[in-house]
Amino acid sequence: MTDSSTPTPHDPSTDRALAALDAQDEGATATLDSQADAAAMTSAARDVQADRAATPGVSQVDGHVEPSTATRLSRETTTALDRIALDAQRSGRVPGLAAGVARRGTLLWHNGFGAAHLGQNVGAERVGQTAPDENTRFQIASNTKTFVAVTIMALRDEGKLDIDAPARDIIDTITADSPLARMTPRQFMSHSSGIQREAVGDVFDTLVMPGRDEFLASLAHSERVLPAHTRFHYSNLGYALLGEMINRLDGGDWFASVQRRLLDPLGMTSTTLGYPGGVDTDPHAAGTYFVPPYSDVPVDEPVFDSRAIAPAAGMVSSVRDMARWGGFVANPDPAILSADTLEEMCQPQIVADVDRWGAAWGLGFMLLRRDDRIWVGHTGGWPGAITGVFTHRESATTGVALMNATHTPDPAALATDLASAVEEREPELPATWTPGITVPPELVPLLGVWFSEGTQFTFVVEGGTLKARVEGMPEWKAPAVFERVDENRYRTVAGRERGEWLVITRDADGSVTQLNWATYRFTREPAAFGEWL
Repeated sequence: MTDSSTPTPHDPSTDRALAALDAQDEGATATLDSQADAAAMTSAARDVQADRAATPGVSQVDGHVEPSTATRLSRETTTALDRIALDAQRSGRVPGLAAGVARRGTLLWHNGFGAAHLGQNVGAERVGQTAPDENTRFQIASNTKTFVAVTIMALRDEGKLDIDAPARDIIDTITADSPLARMTPRQFMSHSSGIQREAVGDVFDTLVMPGRDEFLASLAHSERVLPAHTRFHYSNLGYALLGEMINRLDGGDWFASVQRRLLDPLGMTSTTLGYPGGVDTDPHAAGTYFVPPYSDVPVDEPVFDSRAIAPAAGMVSSVRDMARWGGFVANPDPAILSADTLEEMCQPQIVADVDRWGAAWGLGFMLLRRDDRIWVGHTGGWPGAITGVFTHRESATTGVALMNATHTPDPAALATDLASAVEEREPELPATWTPGITVPPELVPLLGVWFSEGTQFTFVVEGGTLKARVEGMPEWKAPAVFERVDENRYRTVAGRERGEWLVITRDADGSVTQLNWATYRFTREPAAFGEWL
């Protein structure tokens, strides 16, 4: 696994300017601009192109970029997206790049740059090159981890495992004296266990990954290289162990579980474990290349079986399918995973970037902070394949960047640059305000202004639900939400003091005299601590 799986978090102060391409040769830029002008097509023509989206290899003519075939964005926005992606492909000398931006799992824009597969050299020319598109299948490497983590959490929700239980409770071949014995699924998902990065042996030197039996036998020699929860330490070995847990708890084959639980319900038909039948037989497979630093002639990278390490990095997918996955991350189908569980997975477990606090890890997901947005997703790095897929959950906007090279520009930065450009240029309009139907009578005495510690809180009813906002709270911050348990008790189910009780005190005639929220007294007028004693 290359270091691109844990990239330096994107620094918002270095956002790409769309004019960066202007610094390159004027000829290429002029070509791009003229082609962008050609993209000003009628919506009907765009719809026809959308119907042809499944046809591969439409992105380039004579080595030049064709206008995007996006159907839902303005020409100016698609031109900007083309510029961002082309800038990355050119500056990174990436043989082939497929990129897309989606909302709620539906692609708004996609395009391909360079060649998905370089074909064969015939004399001084290449023959048989194919352009990448939204259906080209790349090795997504560590993006595999997000599918494994969601499967683990689904098993947790079904009561089949405790993510804080020792690994030995699930994998009984781990010996009691092994440092792995007390490590937990939570620690593996968040890279906080301190376990060594790779499986025992020089697997990324020999490129021979262990089979299941060999892998299980090697666990006796695995090390804890850091104390748990002290530092972020990326570990593919931890995810191989999570895959083995799925094997044991859900029918014997971790990928069959991913297929049944996630891929099939979501319609992710181009996502597989490796290339079934071999990469050479797959007409949609991207090549895998290394571009030497002092030459522009790519070298083929090997495609090899990740075997027992596959739960860390073994899956193959496309821009279209990963855009669909981003839609699930934004708003999961409750038949697959509850929204509360997905939200739990997006809570920081450990800071990955302690110098700038720009990146953290949840349960299976990277969490990147860029300006005022948090992006949830993952990067991936494998010989000849670098990927980045990130979603801004509040707007359900996903950026996807799949590249067929070992060394590329930061995939997280590219994916979030693309999605940010859409959010900044064409944000969705907010939903219209909708009047409520009724105010539950038991909530009427609770409404209005209350004070605690001298601070004003306003309790309101929205959609029949009791909510509370603190004075001065920014508009983007969600209010506290309460759920009635009985006449005088409500549970905080979202927002401030989530999980805590709101308790109502009444006088002899039943009038509400005070509230206690997380034990703190709330009164109609400001009061000092103990003034009521």
